[in-house]
Amino acid sequence: MSQTQRSFELADLRAVAEELWPGEIAEGWDRVGLVSGADAAPLRRVLLAVDAVDATVTEAIEWGADALLTHHPLLLRGVHSLAEDTAKGALIARLIRGGCALLAAHTNADQPAGGVSDVIAERLGLVGSSPIVPHASDPSIGIGRIGELESPESLRAFANRVAVALPATISGVRVSGDPDRSVQRVALLGGAGDSLLDHAAVRGADVYLTSDLRHHPAQEAVETGAVSGGPALVDVAHWASESLWLDGAADRLAERLPGVEFRVSGICTDPWTFSVGARQA
Repeated sequence: MSQTQRSFELADLRAVAEELWPGEIAEGWDRVGLVSGADAAPLRRVLLAVDAVDATVTEAIEWGADALLTHHPLLLRGVHSLAEDTAKGALIARLIRGGCALLAAHTNADQPAGGVSDVIAERLGLVGSSPIVPHASDPSIGIGRIGELESPESLRAFANRVAVALPATISGVRVSGDPDRSVQRVALLGGAGDSLLDHAAVRGADVYLTSDLRHHPAQEAVETGAVSGGPALVDVAHWASESLWLDGAADRLAERLPGVEFRVSGICTDPWTFSVGARQA
């Protein structure tokens, strides 16, 4: 360690994470920030992942990470026990015994510049992108992004663009719409996005890219579009859409905490492991 390089503690990681992804901009239902760990614990290695699951917890502990920073909160919904015969209790116990803290940056990491949806917009080459739902405190940040491709292209070409930009998963890229339809104005939301299917900005786009589109909301959007116009739909794996954020997050943390080693997990935590019998268009 150089003479000018200082040592860091978990409290420093919490402070920088709060600077980059303020807890106050998280959605009211969300649970972000520190889940387990002590502020005074030394900070030398941090692993970033979308999910805290057995595989990423194992990776963090085996690597000797002092903290695991995930996008999805492990304890988002109320739990009544952390007994080790429960899945979440077992993970928390392993992290504590392994001296590895757990933090989450979720909807507070979705909204800012460089956030989940912003990174997707950049990877797809959108210009002039802005939030679909601006945050009340700052209209330059917010949920989702809407922007335009530099020139129109077919829906099939756009779907291929998405497939190249995102990591491959078993479910791939699912599309609803005429493959020859011309698209240029793109609305997108990293993670589950059927709650915005009726938003005026989404309805006014040529295509809407998101994840976890359920049968009935998607079908209704398609039927409504046939009557009054609306976007084609592109559905990608939830993990894939949010994993793109991790590299930039690690770089930004490393800039502010020099000497701390940051690594992005290479483990795909998409829950699906194989598929059979898919019909090709």
